[in-house]
Amino acid sequence: MEQTSLFEIKENQPLAERLRPKSLDEFIGQKHLIGEGRALRKMIENDAVSSMIFWGPPGVGKTTLASIIASSTKSHFVNFSAVTSGIKEIKAVMEEAEHARMLGEKTILFVDEIHRFNKAQQDAFLPYVEKGSIILIGATTENPSFEVNGALLSRCRVFVLQPLTTEDLVEVQRRAISSPKGFGNMKVNIGDKELAFIANFANGDARAALSVLEMVILNSDSVNGEVNVTKELLEQVTSKKTLLYDKKGDEHYNIISALHKSMRNSDPDASVYWLARMLEGGEDPMYIARRVVRFASEDIGLADPAALRVAMATADACHLIGMPECTSALSEAVIYMAMAPKSNACYVAYEMAKKDANERMAEPVPLQIRNAPTRLMKDLGYGENYQYAHDNPAKLTTLVCLPDDLEGTVYYQPTTQGLESKYGPRLEAIKEWKRTHREEETKAKRK
Repeated sequence: MEQTSLFEIKENQPLAERLRPKSLDEFIGQKHLIGEGRALRKMIENDAVSSMIFWGPPGVGKTTLASIIASSTKSHFVNFSAVTSGIKEIKAVMEEAEHARMLGEKTILFVDEIHRFNKAQQDAFLPYVEKGSIILIGATTENPSFEVNGALLSRCRVFVLQPLTTEDLVEVQRRAISSPKGFGNMKVNIGDKELAFIANFANGDARAALSVLEMVILNSDSVNGEVNVTKELLEQVTSKKTLLYDKKGDEHYNIISALHKSMRNSDPDASVYWLARMLEGGEDPMYIARRVVRFASEDIGLADPAALRVAMATADACHLIGMPECTSALSEAVIYMAMAPKSNACYVAYEMAKKDANERMAEPVPLQIRNAPTRLMKDLGYGENYQYAHDNPAKLTTLVCLPDDLEGTVYYQPTTQGLESKYGPRLEAIKEWKRTHREEETKAKRK
């Protein structure tokens, strides 16, 4: 089966494709993986690659590393796209690879966007990887822990590629300006500030940086054969920054975690920054509002009961007016949450009670706090010895409400934060009253 290579040179290719490095020495970035003496570099140089997954955001070199492996290996290299290939195509390639193995030839199979394959498609690779018919190289922008089958992932080494630094992206652009494959045949005037501006806009993505550079150069005015890139044109081309934010991907969970932990750490500046990252990246404001509601009860609780009211009011505001007007309401909410006193006592109390509810035998409700709507229930003792708190001047009773096996268990332990600092002494006073009066009741029964 003839495979069309992703790396073939074609006419009118984008700048990023024309400049794709052909060797490790041309590769910019990822020094932690391909620097001198690093494991991945040795594997490629020695043509000793094993099955692996390249995981990283767009434009950081996943496909480029695969193309370098393709040009340096003595194995048969097959490029495969998860977008256009199905089970039928997989089986055809696997049969060819198995035939090649019998003839003593290795097959390296590069699968771009491997996370797009479903479980059945990924399972089709597994026996051939196990037998050694193929060496699988997958590329993904998604966390392989969640998107690649465990059995397949366990047979692959995962290499994490990082976003390129501003310095890396400036170097990439300078190479494009000087290279004959880029704009080396032109006189391009562009300053360091403009290159850094493009690099920051690209947000770690070399492909994005080169796309912007190509656009501004091709659309800049030429005077006496010289191209002058202006700040005004740059601002037009980069009118809106594309943030690295996938609402369903790994970065989505990273950033909502950053928001939650910034609020928990009482850092309003970091909180509002991560909020902006999510909203400007296209996140649904109602999703954030729901998370803020959860935070108000999980991390603030009774230290400031008003936090939950603020959170609920914010959710209502988001529902009522939507984007972009609701950004101010969400900003107010996350700053309030960050500044509020913190207590997870309510959260901890529930988690402890949940553990008992799930792991212990289902304890019967004590008879004294059961309702008795029928004569039979009354005869069985339902509601017997129930004490109505409002009949007592202290509004307290000695009634035991936990099951017998859990009597005395403590779930809620107030902190000293915010309003909860008042609840601790109040709760201790309640418990002391009950202890004293139960002792008196016990003495009275003995007489």
